[in-house]
Amino acid sequence: MSIASDLIRGTTDMMILAHLLEGDSYGYDINKSIRMRTGDRFELKEATLYTAFRRLEQQGYISSYWGDEGSGARRRYYTITSPGRKAYIASVREWENAKALIDSIIQPHSNDSKDE
Repeated sequence: MSIASDLIRGTTDMMILAHLLEGDSYGYDINKSIRMRTGDRFELKEATLYTAFRRLEQQGYISSYWGDEGSGARRRYYTITSPGRKAYIASVREWENAKALIDSIIQPHSNDSKDE
């Protein structure tokens, strides 16, 4: 079963920030981590990922730098900033509130159901 992308749209920034809390990383590695953590049920499209990087950098939530790889292509690494950490905490709080709200709506309640 795959995760419906419509259901988690809007959480891209939170996913990226969560990954960067563990340490600096680059696009391919972040996407690979998301795939692995979801058991290959979800993967960000490359355009979505790099659009999010630009947005997060413009907001001051992440910064980037070029890695110094000895061989192969140079990678652009991203690091979370202090405002990014605060934004992540706020995003998680919003997600938890939204989840609780939706759960309260979709969970069957014995006093709400009426048998006819």
